[in-house]
Amino acid sequence: MMLHVTRRKLLQAAGATALAAPAAGQIPGPRAESSDTPKICLQVGDSGLAAGNFGQAGMRRVKQLGVDHVLMGGGPRIPWEESWIKSRMDNLKSGGLTLGNIMISGFPNTLYGKPGRDEEIDKVQQSIRAAGRAGLPVIEYNFYAHRIVEGYYEETGRGGAGLTAFDYDRVKDLPPLPQEGAHSLEEMWANVTYFLKAVVPVAEESGVRLALHPNDPPAPLSRGSGQIMGTVEGWKRLVGIVPSKSNGITFDCGVTREMGQDPVEVCRYFGERDCINHVHFRNVRVRVPYEKYTEVFLDEGQINMFAVMKELVRQKYPRLVYPEHPRALDFDREAPGFHSYYPGGGGYAAFAYNVGYARAMLQAALSS
Repeated sequence: MMLHVTRRKLLQAAGATALAAPAAGQIPGPRAESSDTPKICLQVGDSGLAAGNFGQAGMRRVKQLGVDHVLMGGGPRIPWEESWIKSRMDNLKSGGLTLGNIMISGFPNTLYGKPGRDEEIDKVQQSIRAAGRAGLPVIEYNFYAHRIVEGYYEETGRGGAGLTAFDYDRVKDLPPLPQEGAHSLEEMWANVTYFLKAVVPVAEESGVRLALHPNDPPAPLSRGSGQIMGTVEGWKRLVGIVPSKSNGITFDCGVTREMGQDPVEVCRYFGERDCINHVHFRNVRVRVPYEKYTEVFLDEGQINMFAVMKELVRQKYPRLVYPEHPRALDFDREAPGFHSYYPGGGGYAAFAYNVGYARAMLQAALSS
């Protein structure tokens, strides 16, 4: 049986093919952030890691890098008030920016299990409720007995750029600080369990996700105290204390590699359980897991950053990705009044590099 193909049918078929295929030179697939994709963000405020502030010029600095979402490295003293959060969100909205995360702190008695922690926890609960009413989706926090940043020092990278290195040998014998004391690992677990059982139900009711940042540096001991978030097993234990999407972590692929773990596998484990409530996106070179490593440019470390971003896209992770810890560039170091937040750390120009790299990874992942 012969098939009779008319000229009209051939033209229709060719037209359909042309519509389905991308034009020559066109990048296929979605390129923009949407409701079910990761969102590149930067920090605003007064912190040394802020890329902009709340003034119109400060917000333009962020927008000019193609960033539409921001976080704050710290809020006011607890308890937060809804009006304060809303005013910050509205101000940023006027500059085309969406606030997605604020770091909360100010509960030392809770960290150390001291008298007065119930009063602090009540203030944290009030803050969570205020955030929920204002529409803030994520609150980030730390639970360090001590953060052993004394082990950081600067290394010189390509072209004289600054890198941030860590060596546990420099700090492993440091004594506890009087105001902090030394706390065993199980003591810290008991303290964070008490905290989570009190605040996670409030966060769940308020529509707020909590994100606990891992211990960074993830040294075995920090001035004599155990580190509950210093291992991946600790991260898993944390999210199991009160199972809830409101009880999650900040997934930091850099810290994951510092602990000798595979960032893609770890990202998959927590992402599939909907426990990733914030992401830090950075690269490292590790010499000894937990103890000796260097934070480097995003393109030169041991982490496959594209594979990490592809995994986040595969999961349809919809929250913030922060390409943090910019490296020290001469352009930033020569700026009047510049002070690096970390040894070997940079500022706005280095953030521009980080954002460009992270956005390229995101666009490629969305198109792959």
